[in-house]
Amino acid sequence: MKKDGQFQKQLTEFTEELQCELIDILNYWISHTLDFKYSGFVGRIDENNHIDPFAPKGSVLNARILWTFSAAYNFTKNAQYLGIADRAYQYITVHFIDKELGGVFWTVDYQGKPLDTKKQVYAIAFTIYGMAEYYKASGNHEALDTAIGLFRDLVKYAYDKSQYGYFEAFSREWKPVDDLRLSTKDANESKSMNTHLHVLEAYTALYQLWPDPEVRFQLGRLLSDFTDQIVNHETSSLILFFDDHWNRRSDTVSFGHDIEASWLLLETAEALGDKEILKNIRQLSVKMAIGAAKGLDNDGGMWYEIEDSRLVREKHWWVQAEAMVGFINAWQLTAEEKFLQYALQNWKFINSRIKDRKNGEWFWGISENNKTMPAQDKVGLWKCPYHNSRACMEIIKRLADQL
Repeated sequence: MKKDGQFQKQLTEFTEELQCELIDILNYWISHTLDFKYSGFVGRIDENNHIDPFAPKGSVLNARILWTFSAAYNFTKNAQYLGIADRAYQYITVHFIDKELGGVFWTVDYQGKPLDTKKQVYAIAFTIYGMAEYYKASGNHEALDTAIGLFRDLVKYAYDKSQYGYFEAFSREWKPVDDLRLSTKDANESKSMNTHLHVLEAYTALYQLWPDPEVRFQLGRLLSDFTDQIVNHETSSLILFFDDHWNRRSDTVSFGHDIEASWLLLETAEALGDKEILKNIRQLSVKMAIGAAKGLDNDGGMWYEIEDSRLVREKHWWVQAEAMVGFINAWQLTAEEKFLQYALQNWKFINSRIKDRKNGEWFWGISENNKTMPAQDKVGLWKCPYHNSRACMEIIKRLADQL
């Protein structure tokens, strides 16, 4: 790995730009998203920064705000960030946690009243993730207790004890439901890669704070689910949907999820500390990064997916954020400079095309005709500060060892 002056200058500039970007992202959310009338955070802001005061509020968005500002406080010790995390924690605790039946509601209305009370495992996982990070920031043991309680809910109700893995969704009473989907884009199947990836992420965060044997067991099982079922080892990409018995129900390739999983799987293996598992996951991580690099365009941006054998040439914001981290991770594992250059070129694309220099934050993405995608959320059920702020913090921390 080169250590000359130009190389160091390149890494220093990259780090400094990400430090500024992190501040910009967090400032946007502080300045624009606080709901002073109904408490918490507004449910939706459009691409022109117009607030919809009556939009539903999503559990995933609020859990990601909680994680983001807790992580930002842990990273910077800026007390303002902890204040925003406190606000998110209080709102989730009062309005989203189902204190009677466990789990969290999918959405509440603009006043904080339960709206869609479905128990989506994906949303519960993100709430565990946010609560764990908030406990680390605040020392609030009730937050850790909440994370542990939600973990136990998932193991009790959603874990498939015969075939392993987790089922997607349930009614408020934890009964079967007909519509299991996270969104209308998704396949209506019993198990998904996406939910398993974020259960893995959440349990890893919880295990690092509460190293309970059951959490460790579940993490080991989840890694096996990925290596045995979810990863297509012929292509080093992820299979997205399955039935109860892990029969494949999708041929779509998601470049963003592939590169995101390449480093999240390794994060879990590192937390478990098993040498053999770590060796195998490191090898898999690099293979997945190589596979995901097939989704890179000449401008440094990463395409969205291959669906029905057609390349979807959209470049979504979250995909770019995960690409930066995943390629930095691959570079650190291999010392191959091409991976570093992938990350640097991707950042240039983000800076020039994804970052909204007029209204702040990031656009949803670039369309197939190479224009900014119209009529998309700046803040919403899915548009959040988690992917981009996490990418900034993760890369800054990783590059600190190189400078």
